[in-house]
Amino acid sequence: MARLKWIMISVLCLVGTPSVVDIRPVLATEPAPDDADDPAIWVNARNPEASLIVGTNKVKAPDGALLVFGLDGKTRQKISGLDRPNNVDVEYGLRLSGGEVDIVVATERLQSRLRIFAVNEDGLREVTSAGQTRVFADRSGEQAAPMGIGLYKRPRDGAIFAIVAPKNGPREGYLGQYRLEDDGTGRVKATLVRYFGSFSGVGEIEAVAVDDPLGFVYYADEESGVRKYHADPDHPEAARELGFFAQDGFQGHREGIAIYQRRDGTGYILCADQIAGSSEYHIYRREGERGQPHNHERLLKVVRGGADATDGLEVTSHPLGRRFPTGLLVAMNSSGRNFLLFQWEQVAMTGTPRLRRTR
Repeated sequence: MARLKWIMISVLCLVGTPSVVDIRPVLATEPAPDDADDPAIWVNARNPEASLIVGTNKVKAPDGALLVFGLDGKTRQKISGLDRPNNVDVEYGLRLSGGEVDIVVATERLQSRLRIFAVNEDGLREVTSAGQTRVFADRSGEQAAPMGIGLYKRPRDGAIFAIVAPKNGPREGYLGQYRLEDDGTGRVKATLVRYFGSFSGVGEIEAVAVDDPLGFVYYADEESGVRKYHADPDHPEAARELGFFAQDGFQGHREGIAIYQRRDGTGYILCADQIAGSSEYHIYRREGERGQPHNHERLLKVVRGGADATDGLEVTSHPLGRRFPTGLLVAMNSSGRNFLLFQWEQVAMTGTPRLRRTR
């Protein structure tokens, strides 16, 4: 009877836990000078093959930097002088000086502020408003040291917000949300809107990702799971936690989060399991379960691609030319001090189950 019970438990574990699927990167970027940490993807709407990857070199000034890569992995631009830039994100269409610009925003951990750059096919140009992008001004120490960031563009009015996670914080109100807007001189200021978000009290919170069309923010409570809230600070249930998933099956910290968005509201949420040697990426349904849009507990698939101790992760569903026809996954690779680039086609079609590829 004991042997039969053991067999039954083993079968249930096999059925309930997807096997790990191995994928291979198309290429790797050139290495960061010191310590690569987090990537973001800027999609060039006019010429997708000329899209850019922006990554952080996470060290103190003067060597801290943002690195800009082409889809060939070659370095296009280096902006030095940032004081331990941690995470970075991209948003589109910020109203500035009577027009609209796409922006890249990085957390500058040792200065407790955001650094903001306009981005186009020529690269990055700084538009930070002097003295007006400080974050966690009413906190001190590690609770005032910004790490993670996710940008949110509100569909109803185009307002853009930065949702920022510090190195440490309280059990409630861990995250800070800041509105980004023109300071009147063509540069960008940040204004505190709210504190929100629960924290287990163990480890830290770094990875933040926002689903603009659906209006949700996800963040990794690294020792506990992924939490979900409304991204709109004016939503009547903005303070309520909507979901808490990815609680089981991780060997390391829950790190980078990325969202593969399809136009019909479906897609996938990816969360990195930070494993030395070869990290794994856990994939969940963006739309949740039928009739339960905030239930993301079912693990669809686990893939790994040889990236060591992945911290930052990013994905896009936009076709980016012949090399990345159904999208691109970018994973930070600690040992190489660089970022690995994967075709979404490989993520979706290698192993089982097969994932949807079209937008």
